Amino acid sequence: MTTTVLVAGATGDLGSRIVHALLDHDDVHLRALSRGSSPSVDDRVESVTAAYDDPAALRRAVQGADVVVSAVSGTRPVIVDAQRALLAAAVDAGVPRFVPSDYAADYRSITPGSNRNFELRREFAADVDAAPLRATSVLNGAFADMLTGQAPLILFDRQRVLFWSSADQVLDFTTKDDVAWLTAQVALDADAPRVVEVAGDRVTSRSIAETMSRLTGTPFRLQWAGTAGTLSAMARVGRRLSKPTDEPFPAWQGMQYFVSMFSGEAELHHVQNDRYGPHAWTSVEDVLTAHLAS
Repeated sequence: MTTTVLVAGATGDLGSRIVHALLDHDDVHLRALSRGSSPSVDDRVESVTAAYDDPAALRRAVQGADVVVSAVSGTRPVIVDAQRALLAAAVDAGVPRFVPSDYAADYRSITPGSNRNFELRREFAADVDAAPLRATSVLNGAFADMLTGQAPLILFDRQRVLFWSSADQVLDFTTKDDVAWLTAQVALDADAPRVVEVAGDRVTSRSIAETMSRLTGTPFRLQWAGTAGTLSAMARVGRRLSKPTDEPFPAWQGMQYFVSMFSGEAELHHVQNDRYGPHAWTSVEDVLTAHLAS
């Protein structure tokens, strides 16, 4: 039996990976939603166009889908406003299942005001919970790919690994490709629960320093950067002094992510890596080894 999957945000970084993961399955009819004319993602993908402020067009785009997978990225105009429109279209069209664009650490228990992007996801989750369809959120910790660039946890040139509060705080990481694989499994699982948690690897700053020392033959030392509480205060000041922005990752937002991770509030507690059978999860060491080799 063929499952029709509509992917919103299919041309984005994660969205394109989800599309390719779904294309590995023969029993999938794949539909990619874009807001305007865009090149086809793949010959096997049906491209549909609809603006998020056009309810009728959105409803036509999702009509007949068995599941809508959202992989859109942004701040309030996207994560809340656009997804609300997509969710409403799915409900109106009678789509039975919806996968919101979460793909994050556990945002459900963070302190109010401590992480803007997580709070936007929590706000939209309330809409999803109230909608008359079945929904599944994918929670995967942080993207392991970010360790080699966007997330300055490892100071490669200075042979240091940062930590806040505790060097032994557990940190959940999963690569984007592994998240895409998992999302494809979820999309095709009519019995998927409300939340599926996975972690490609679970490490600490201490274990990362040990791994880097072993991989490079040069001692990488731990560097205390303060407490999570101090970092949270710095993020608040940085946000207050910055111009309002719809940029998803300004510097202060990056600080907020580390606050959520090193405070332990966003740690995953119900990891189900084996829910869909054996999978070769990419470890943090794998990511670092590939980065050093390049």
